[in-house]
Amino acid sequence: VQLQASGGGLVQAGGSLRLSCAASGRTFSNYALGWFRQAPGKERVFVSAISRSGGITDYADSVKGRFTISRDNAKNTVYLQMNSLKPEDTAAYYCAAVRVDYADLRAYTSRWSYTYWGQGTLVTVSS
Repeated sequence: VQLQASGGGLVQAGGSLRLSCAASGRTFSNYALGWFRQAPGKERVFVSAISRSGGITDYADSVKGRFTISRDNAKNTVYLQMNSLKPEDTAAYYCAAVRVDYADLRAYTSRWSYTYWGQGTLVTVSS
């Protein structure tokens, strides 16, 4: 599956952005999905994940209550709505996908669980 992330940009602290990640090449509903971010000079870390069905989601503590992950299987797209942005949210954001069994309803939080990665979209939050 190929992933294309978009929606990044420059925003003031307290503002909002919505990231999108469009998938192509395979049956989208067979994949669990996640968002990770990587700040300059730092490791790529977990932000949010959503199960194949969309019924299970998970978030890093640093974004709980501010970010919301969702998916639209009809549009082959996963979204990350980011509200109340902080300067520490500045990073390149990457979407990721892993094919799972039909009965697998987990949201995967480890970067090592994912097989496919998008190219990243840059989010810059100014203070």
